[in-house]
Amino acid sequence: ELFVLTYGALVAQLCKDYEKDEDVNTCLDRMGYGIGVRLIDDFLARSAVKKCRSYSETADMIAQVAFKMYLGVTPRVSCSSAAGNEFSLILDKNPLVDFVEELPAERASLCYCNLLCGVIRGALEMVHLAAEVTFLRDRLKGDAVTEIGITFLRKAED
Repeated sequence: ELFVLTYGALVAQLCKDYEKDEDVNTCLDRMGYGIGVRLIDDFLARSAVKKCRSYSETADMIAQVAFKMYLGVTPRVSCSSAAGNEFSLILDKNPLVDFVEELPAERASLCYCNLLCGVIRGALEMVHLAAEVTFLRDRLKGDAVTEIGITFLRKAED
C-alpha cells in the first residue's frame, strides 16, 4: 500500500527531472528492472513454486501468483501467438493508478506504469528467460483495460 501511495510522487518527480516522456519511460523501466532483479529471490522464497516447463506456465505464474502476491490483483492471461511465446496480461484494475484520474494532455506519451514492465523483464531475466515487456493498452489513455504484452525472445543458456 505504501508503494501505491508514493508511486505517483515518484512519477511526478521524474516528470520534473526529464522533459521528454520517453526519458521518463526509460527511467521507470530501468528502475523496475532493478526491482525485478532483486524481487525474484523474495518471490521464489515466499511462493515455493516449482520450475515452469513452458512459456504459458510462466505467464500464468506471473499473473496468478506474482501479481496477486505483490499487487493484490490477478490479471487474465491471453496467448496471442501461434508460436506460444507471446502473452498478454490483462488487468481490469491496476492498483498503481488508484489515485490517478488521467494523464495531462502534455504527457500523452507517458507510460505511467512502465515500472511494471521493467520488474517483469528483470525478474524473468534472473530465471534465464529473455523477454520484451511493453504496455499495449492503458486505462489512463482511454482504453477499457490495461494490457501488458510479454514476448519471450529466447531461453537463455544456463
